[in-house]
Amino acid sequence: MRSMTGYGRRSLARDGREMTVEVKTVNHRFLDVALRMPRHLGFAEDQVRRQLSETLSRGHADVSVQYRNTRPDARRVICDPALAAAYRDAMAALSEATGEENTVPLSQYALLPDVLTVTENEEDQEAVSALLADTLALALQDVQVLRAREGEALKADLTAHLELLEKLRLQIAERAPSVVEDYRQRLLQRIQELGVVSPDESRVVQEVAIFADRAAIDEELSRLDSHIRQAYRLMEESPCGSKLNFLVQEMNREVNTIGSKALDSRIAKLVVNAKSEIEKLREQIQNVE
Repeated sequence: MRSMTGYGRRSLARDGREMTVEVKTVNHRFLDVALRMPRHLGFAEDQVRRQLSETLSRGHADVSVQYRNTRPDARRVICDPALAAAYRDAMAALSEATGEENTVPLSQYALLPDVLTVTENEEDQEAVSALLADTLALALQDVQVLRAREGEALKADLTAHLELLEKLRLQIAERAPSVVEDYRQRLLQRIQELGVVSPDESRVVQEVAIFADRAAIDEELSRLDSHIRQAYRLMEESPCGSKLNFLVQEMNREVNTIGSKALDSRIAKLVVNAKSEIEKLREQIQNVE
């Protein structure tokens, strides 16, 4: 079992290229990726998303990519001679108009807007993609370590709630047989209060049988037991969050049915406690991948 909360940050340098990848993951119903990377690395975006989907099944992932190329061939300087000549002619005209001597050195021309332009050379996409994939893989390893560690804590908490739910289920099962007998005693008492000296025993048996059929919760208790056992098995898998979430919904359905059928105050109290444990399970499962 793994949590959906994790963090990883790794950097790699290779052949004059430096890559840093940071990954933060939090809860989300599906896998949702927010990716920030330099525009000129856009060719690698599909690769990054595919690599994330192969590692993460659920959760919101914030991914930040930083890249620096320190190779000698990373940039080139482009000169615009025509623009420099236009600046020169303009300076000459300005000198003639003002009578001031034109003494602009060549180095000053280089500082004028757009005379010299620094541009990035085209990247070696294969080399950059490989470096990015390796860096992201390392960052995801750290993410998975944290998600597994948090998953162990979640597993312990879910186990505690499941154990309490099982105890409540056993208490309900222990109380259930007494519900019919209590109804029979109340029915006979009511008949006596009405002054009936010799009640029709067959009619009493029939009424008790109808009540017993209506209040029977054996099937619901059996299914609840099955759901609890299945939850334990699922917690040994990953990912399991979606399946556990569905299973908890089924647990809640069974407990609600038990509460509506049992018609007993003691069972009603146990049902309230059981629903509380199921709600705690539901809340924690939202963190499970």
